Amino acid sequence: MGGSFRSFALIGGITAVLCVPPAVSVAAVAGADVLISQGRPALASSTASVAWTANGVDDGDQRTRWTSGTGPGTQWVQIDLGAAQEVRRVRLSWATVFARAYRLQVSDNGSVWRDLYRTSSGNGGADDVRDLHGSGRYLRLLATRRSVASGGYSLWEMRAYGPGPSGPVTESGRRATAGVPGEAADLTSAGKKETALQLVASAENSTLDWRRSFGYIEDIGDGRGYTGGIVGFTSGTSDMLGVVTEYARRRPSNGLVRYLPALRAVDGTDSHRGLGPGFVAAWRTAAADPVFRQVQEDARDRIYFGPAVRLAESDGLRALGQFAYYDAAVMHGVDGLREIRSRAARSARPPARDGDEIGYLAAFLDARAAEMRTEAAHSDTSRVETAQRVFLRTANLDLTAPLSWQVYGDRYTVSR
Repeated sequence: MGGSFRSFALIGGITAVLCVPPAVSVAAVAGADVLISQGRPALASSTASVAWTANGVDDGDQRTRWTSGTGPGTQWVQIDLGAAQEVRRVRLSWATVFARAYRLQVSDNGSVWRDLYRTSSGNGGADDVRDLHGSGRYLRLLATRRSVASGGYSLWEMRAYGPGPSGPVTESGRRATAGVPGEAADLTSAGKKETALQLVASAENSTLDWRRSFGYIEDIGDGRGYTGGIVGFTSGTSDMLGVVTEYARRRPSNGLVRYLPALRAVDGTDSHRGLGPGFVAAWRTAAADPVFRQVQEDARDRIYFGPAVRLAESDGLRALGQFAYYDAAVMHGVDGLREIRSRAARSARPPARDGDEIGYLAAFLDARAAEMRTEAAHSDTSRVETAQRVFLRTANLDLTAPLSWQVYGDRYTVSR
């Protein structure tokens, strides 16, 4: 890049002129501001090797770097500035593989992020982004489009400047970055899955304690007969029949066995014929049986959770996108999820097809909300608009706690 100049349009219409000299001292680059990022704890969504961890971007050593894994198209590296700090300038030094699209963001808590700057025309080399206006404890580079079809991102340095002060950090105070941090885990990890189940329970059963919903059962008037259990298995769409059939296989003597012929007869309709109060009572009684509860969990994972997460992974989506797919599968079935996904793909490409993840998820949620509005029983789209959309607007692609959202007017919070 030598001494070339490049201009970038910043948030709010500010223009940054980038001057990248062949070699510039820290003091000269900082100008009136001080270097506030060097030696601070760093964390990354993934690393290609234990030799190329997140700490490589702020250790002051030009020979070290961070290189991401080659998984989802969206990756990030963030620096803990130790306390809320004003960030006025960030200098990036890219290695061979770089981000064509990325955002610089700040956060007070590591889950709600605010854009300082974004570009979709990165060309590698050195980016010196000036005239930034924002503050936070955490600074993040969110890379959303790669420079190569397959591969990751690699960054020699990420230096942040501001008025300071920034105290020294000892080696013992630095955060280890080998492996996949909990923040970046996918939805199959225990913590992320629990969050996903709580989110669904808030919409399906108005509680975060999804384990209290094994005995839930009622007709919600959606044309699918009875809805029951932890993800709303229904008598009209085969999954409730499947749950009772498997329960009978594992525990032949149970109070629901006698209703199998009626469940087969009403499958595909909204009828209660042969079911009624006796079936409702038997379902609620069965909910006290650990075997029945395990049958429901296994059915949830086999029919909805597993297929939805695998489909999201094939599209290169992180935990938020995986959850958006899972929640859609719970309400619309996996076939319905695939149709919503197809509609979204008409206007935006997923990361696996070199698309921007935030833009694609916005299109997916648009398509999901439109589908919900076609069904009277599901026309309240708050589980999308005041939950998933909120996480997307704050770029919380990893569903990192704390999380706050609303569904049907009720507010929920997950602190960790």
